[in-house]
Amino acid sequence: MRIIGGNFRGRKLIALSGDDIRPTSDRVREAVFNIIGPWIRETRVLDLYAGTGALGLESLSRGARNVVFMDTALSSCEVIQKNIDLCKMAEKTTLIHHNIISPFPQSLKTAPFDLIFMDPPYGKGYVEATLGKSDFIDLLAPKGIVVVEQSFKESLAEPVNGLDIYRQKKYSKTRISFLRKPKF
Repeated sequence: MRIIGGNFRGRKLIALSGDDIRPTSDRVREAVFNIIGPWIRETRVLDLYAGTGALGLESLSRGARNVVFMDTALSSCEVIQKNIDLCKMAEKTTLIHHNIISPFPQSLKTAPFDLIFMDPPYGKGYVEATLGKSDFIDLLAPKGIVVVEQSFKESLAEPVNGLDIYRQKKYSKTRISFLRKPKF
């Protein structure tokens, strides 16, 4: 696993091990960043279910202002911290070990995020549970985007907590959905 574009292009990241681990493939990550690429400069990013931190670190590599990583698993947080250190990005990152299904910590609610990544374990209902939280919409800036990775067998009902799905793409066994607040 490596950073595929920007200032850290080619930098290898530490991966998680285990049968339940399913990091976003380089191909899918590249496709997502080709879609949102020009827009990412100076954004505030939230990487939920961050895993290895690859999506957030890719964002920093491409010019994001800062990234907050959040994961439920302590082992993931340890790997994310190592990857942050490899990229020398400690000053632009915050790492939070937190059960994402429980209420969001107050520290997340200080300023809205321009981009939120969600890549939870497939088939466990975490996407709906997270998007459906009453305070989720408050985390997103008015013109912000949510990028959701799911199994191609899963789909989102529209609208989701006031968010519209404006684009979906299928890559092998992965479905990527792009959501935003509706335009009035």
